[in-house]
Amino acid sequence: MSSSLLHTPLYDAHVTAGARMVDFGGWEMPIHYGSQIDEHRAVRKQVGMFDVSHMCVVDVSGPDAKTFLQSVLSNDVDQLKHSIQALYSCMLNPEGGIIDDLIVYYQSDEQWRLVVNAACASKDLAWLNRVAQHMQVTVQIEPRRDLAILAVQGPQAQNALSAVRPTWQGALQELTAFRAQVIDDVFVACTGYTGEAGYEIILLADEVATLWHDLLAYGVKPCGLGARDTLRLEAGMNLYGQDMNDLTLPSQAGLSWSVSLKNIERQFIGRQALEQWPVLGKLVGLQLLERGVMRAHMSVLTAHGKGEITSGTMSPTLGYSIAFARLPDAVALGDQVQVDIRGKQVLARVCKRLFVRHGQAVINP
Repeated sequence: MSSSLLHTPLYDAHVTAGARMVDFGGWEMPIHYGSQIDEHRAVRKQVGMFDVSHMCVVDVSGPDAKTFLQSVLSNDVDQLKHSIQALYSCMLNPEGGIIDDLIVYYQSDEQWRLVVNAACASKDLAWLNRVAQHMQVTVQIEPRRDLAILAVQGPQAQNALSAVRPTWQGALQELTAFRAQVIDDVFVACTGYTGEAGYEIILLADEVATLWHDLLAYGVKPCGLGARDTLRLEAGMNLYGQDMNDLTLPSQAGLSWSVSLKNIERQFIGRQALEQWPVLGKLVGLQLLERGVMRAHMSVLTAHGKGEITSGTMSPTLGYSIAFARLPDAVALGDQVQVDIRGKQVLARVCKRLFVRHGQAVINP
């Protein structure tokens, strides 16, 4: 493995736990600790933890912070009225393409926090600072590496965290989805990327190993990027760089719901392009009806033209292959299509992109 790869504060813990490490966007990260399927199932049925410290925390502050975010995000942060609330949004370029997708946290009108994708951190910070040039707002120039992020996910997540941090118990019980609290100087958000209940915890880098080892001693299973990918795909969640990029419109990524057009006076970057462009393809789910595994970039033949798979896997929960695919607009839920798997045409059904929720199969389409 190249010595130029970046390491999170938990790198040594991963190596000690026997993780298989891989290059993930310039970071040396665990893909699994022995069995990706066991890790996936632990999160669906009990609890697992993920090191996501490669993600980038961006703090935005100043008198114009709210106005700045109103202009730079596709979703409307005016929806956030109480501290600490969270909102999912895209950040668009003038052509309407997705620069990144992110979570924004409201702390006050002059204090906000963004969590952006690791591979996009440098370009995101450059873009944010460019837009902020003539506003009374402060955005850091470099990624914050003094912080770490630990995701604890699964139906037993609250019990596990309460057991190792008893003083957190009351606050954890009060947290609801897309809300956060600062507990003992630790930022604890009720968010995640698995389709299960859980938390994403932002804390000082030199404190994360202690929390990790306490959870490990309690019996929480460490999970790698492999399980994270199958979990998010079952839960219908996009992956930046795979299901979308800066040439993809939100409508083409199934993210129109993250674009707020209600306030006609809010001229956020990319709005004009979105209002002018027609819809050019849509992102849907696929269920494979025969043997095989769908993977990214496989061709899909429909009665209305060709499409392409953006993400695909064998679902550990369902026992068959599922995928996201960008298909012609005329394709409807329930339609049967053919996927080219190594030169063989294999039958699949078009469905919604939510396959599993809270550990249970979703009736689809």
